[in-house]
Amino acid sequence: MVYQWDSSLETGHEKVDKQHMQLFETLNKLIMASKEERDSEEIFKVLDFLTGYTVMHFKTEEDLMVKYDYSDYHIHKSYHEDFKATVGGFTKRLIDEGPTVELVNVVTTAVGEWLLNHIKGDDFRMSAYVKSKE
Repeated sequence: MVYQWDSSLETGHEKVDKQHMQLFETLNKLIMASKEERDSEEIFKVLDFLTGYTVMHFKTEEDLMVKYDYSDYHIHKSYHEDFKATVGGFTKRLIDEGPTVELVNVVTTAVGEWLLNHIKGDDFRMSAYVKSKE
């Protein structure tokens, strides 16, 4: 499965949308690296970038929520924390079991579905609020 960015995913906040696009691009790189059965080192390099970029992106969103006193900040942040823990668990599995095509598929599907749901729900609400305050 390859994740396609389109206008239905635009929150209307340029910085957030650009970061979301990068997340999708990197997720797709991970999918392709696995499908092409590249070596483990390359797969872990893409995974490390995806993990680090996700943390940076969450900080961008959280900083916006704090700046504009978003009432659902703590709930939204808790979703980010839960997701980071989930990704940490996936990373451990990939290290312990090796990045097989099947396991990478499980990971990328879970990450991709979470991103889609989070963007279309929580991020749309947060971005609409932020835009109303800017």
